[in-house]
Amino acid sequence: MRRITRIATVGIASAALALSATACGGKKSSDTGSTASAGTKAASVAIAYDIGGRGDQSFNDAAYAGLQKAEKELGVKGSEAEPTEGEGEADKVQRLTELARKGNNPVIGVGFSYAPAIKKVAPKFPNTTFGIIDDTSVTGPNIANLVFNEEQGSYLAGVAAAKASKTGTVGFIGGVEVPLIKKFEAGFTQGVKDTNPNAKVLSQYLTQPPNFDGFSKPDLGKAAAQGQLDGGADVVYAAAGLAGSGAIEATAAKGKWAIGVDSDQYNQAGLSKYKEHILTSVTKDVSAAVFNEIKSVQDGKPATGEIRYGLDANGVGLADSNPEYKKMAELIAAVEKAKADIIAKKITVKTAP
Repeated sequence: MRRITRIATVGIASAALALSATACGGKKSSDTGSTASAGTKAASVAIAYDIGGRGDQSFNDAAYAGLQKAEKELGVKGSEAEPTEGEGEADKVQRLTELARKGNNPVIGVGFSYAPAIKKVAPKFPNTTFGIIDDTSVTGPNIANLVFNEEQGSYLAGVAAAKASKTGTVGFIGGVEVPLIKKFEAGFTQGVKDTNPNAKVLSQYLTQPPNFDGFSKPDLGKAAAQGQLDGGADVVYAAAGLAGSGAIEATAAKGKWAIGVDSDQYNQAGLSKYKEHILTSVTKDVSAAVFNEIKSVQDGKPATGEIRYGLDANGVGLADSNPEYKKMAELIAAVEKAKADIIAKKITVKTAP
């Protein structure tokens, strides 16, 4: 089993992938154009979703898109496992163990919360590759750490927010106050301040660990956004999973700008009624990370170790789907300059506020 000991920055050409907006428990994805020949049993792969599950219009749906692509292009059979509300580590251990016992390879945990479970389960299945998204704390010869430079994409969002704001006040909403989400806050705030030193950034976290409702309850995001809008913010960026949809709803209701996260939320069917007010989204190519990991296993060369997706190869970025965004020439120029400067290492983006 190959181990990647260096930090790799990986890019993949983006593809338009249909995302399901239906969240339901314990399900298997359908075979969407499998290329496996008739009578040949397709290889089995699995993903275990994070808080919010499939249908969050964000992080989990991006992972699902990667699974769908693997089913279509690689002919694998995909299985999915949903989280349960208020679950503990034992539940995750049981979920991953069951997926591995059924012969799925790889088994990918969507989110850092799977780290303790993978640490326990992976050694028991040495011939199975375990992927984990957004975590580097757990390592092993059969573990792939699929991570992103979220702070870089968030910096670009900060530049865009500062340029789009008319009040000079913008908002950041974090789902849960953990180091990963602080990367989003740090990059966003730095981008805002580097663009307009006089701008004001209102920051708020919805919950504190061990309460992870801030990733799953839209009402929390909606209330937080309403508070920031009442405080003068006219651009609100939420890094809060499913709760972020509530922030987008509240921002759209006031006719202000929302900035999405993880996937291009302008194109998410479940958010279509608010799309005119989604200025842009900070994208993470979670889809590519899932697809690439599955492909490496199918190719017989499982990628393990830390695999990093950065701005330099579009592993993170800023979406430009909204036609109104494309009309903002000064904003686009500022974002493109910031992107070039980050890639050229003229700008070092902070990873903590």
